[in-house]
Formats: sequence, structure tokens, C-alpha cells
Amino acid sequence: MGKNIAIITGASSGIGKAFLEEIVKEHGVYGSVPFDEIWAVARNEEKLIEIKTLLGEERIMPVKADLASPEDMSVLADRLASERPQVGLLINCAGMGMKGAVTDHPAKTIEDTVDVNCTSLAKLTRICLPYMIVKNPAWTKDNSPRIINIASSAGYLPQPGFAAYAASKAFVISFSRALYYELIDHGIVVTTVCPGPVNTDFQRRATGGAQTGFTGIRQYVAADPVKLARASIKASRAGRQVLVYGFSQKALHVASKILPASWILFLEKQFMPEEKTSVTVAEEGSAPYVPEEKRELESGASVEGIPLTEPETEEEKAITVETDNGQAAE
Repeated sequence: MGKNIAIITGASSGIGKAFLEEIVKEHGVYGSVPFDEIWAVARNEEKLIEIKTLLGEERIMPVKADLASPEDMSVLADRLASERPQVGLLINCAGMGMKGAVTDHPAKTIEDTVDVNCTSLAKLTRICLPYMIVKNPAWTKDNSPRIINIASSAGYLPQPGFAAYAASKAFVISFSRALYYELIDHGIVVTTVCPGPVNTDFQRRATGGAQTGFTGIRQYVAADPVKLARASIKASRAGRQVLVYGFSQKALHVASKILPASWILFLEKQFMPEEKTSVTVAEEGSAPYVPEEKRELESGASVEGIPLTEPETEEEKAITVETDNGQAAE
């Protein structure tokens, strides 16, 4: 093995950026600290370079990669195979989110959500594992390599209006908790982090700009990304399996184990205001993911050529025209 590195995905903004800012300060923890390099992975290379300049940290290596792309994932795998580093820390922070009913979104949007939140997280973890297995007898459970997977309290319950995202985070929780027991004998600790709402740009992106912040109860329980990153690092150091961040989310976690899911969903529907949504997919706190022409469909437009609502009058029928790409245009 060569140099010691950390890998942080979704590092250009939001929670991932907060992790990057905190990890550059770390000394004497994890199996490879101080790291020779910190690979900051995201789609927006310009932002990564800007952050590196701002922090004045030469160890940050911007890595432009779209984790939904098999080609970009292969490039990461090839780079690891070529350089053969020791990966002391992997933080899977990249994520996708969309607000609105499933019928409001193209199938590609849901596919991308599952690809980034589930497939790429599992795949990148597997790619990194051969470079994480502890072979140095001087390392102990206190300073051995770590994996931090950012899940969500949304993964504990189904969420109408956020169905694909919540389901994908349920995968992250289940996968990560199982992985903890698979890897602990190899000297690798896996910590699953389950925050609730976090004050990043994610909400604005996930609602297509309809909302810049959280509403209702969520606005009072939204977490600070820097404090979340610090708490996650502390939990990882301590070898914790799961960190449910915030009192409100701990209460939700307990409730999800005690009360029938249908009761909680009913209460949420009563007390949570409906959020204005449009078709969008966003990296955690980052820019919209899908092409512009696929992001926003007006009410009554079609999803892949299937109208969501039938025109009721002859006038409405006249102004609804199906275009070549299967969407409706007026």
C-alpha cells in the first residue's frame, strides 16, 4: 500500500463540504491520519477547486465524478488500482432527493435517485474495501479505518411525497448496519448517520426552487451541517454503529419502533404542510442533477408521454400538444 487517503463523496457543498472542512483538521485518529491526500469527489469540479483554494489545503485532491455514471465509477476504481493507497476513511455523503408524488416525476429521476443513494454507495464501498482491510498490526480498533455512511431518519418510515428518497435511505441503513458486523473483524468500523432535515441548499434544489428553506415543524428541528459533521466524526471515532442526530429524530426513531407506521404517517399528514414541488433531482446540497429539459413539468404535463390529467374541455385539448421527447408542451 502507498499513501494514506480519505475519500469524501458529495464534497462540493452541503453536508459533504462540512465533512471536508472538518477532516482537514483531523490529526491522530483513524488508521491513516494525518492523511497524505483527501479525495474530494463531486460532479462540480470548479466548486471543489474553489473549496481547496479557500481552505488552503494542498492535500485536497478534487475528483470530478458522477456517481450515477458507471464510466466515472470505473475511473475511480482504476485510479485506486493504479495508485494502491491505504484508504483510512470513506465518507459516503453524495445523495439525491426529489419532492413530489412518484407520478410527478419521469422514471429517470427515480432511477437516478436509486443509482446514487443505493447502487453507487454500495459499489464504491466494495471498490474501496480491498484498500481498507487492516494489515498493519500496530493499528487497533481505536485508530483503524472507518466508513461513515450518511443515511437519514427518513429511512425509518415510508414518506408519501418523498417515496423514492425515503426508500433509498432505508437501504443505506440496512446495508450499513449489516456491513458493520461483516467488517468489524477486519478492523473496519462502519457508522451509519441518520439526521433529519439539515440546513443546506438541498431543500431548494429538491423543490425546484419553490422553497428555499424548511416549513412547519421541520424549520425548528433542522440541523447545522457543520455540527452534524463533527458529531458524525466523534461517533465514528468512538466506533458507534448508528448515530441518530438530534432529539426530534431520536424521538421519531423510537416512535417508529413502537407505533404502527400508519399512525405516524397519518399524524404527519395532518401536521406537516404540503410542500410545493417540481421535478428535480439534486445532490445533497448541490445543483440539480437531471438535464434542464427534464427538471420541471408544469401541472398537467405528461411523464414519458402519459398525461397526468385528462383535458376536460375542447379548449384544453387544443393547447396540449405532445412533443417528440414524450413531454407535453403548451
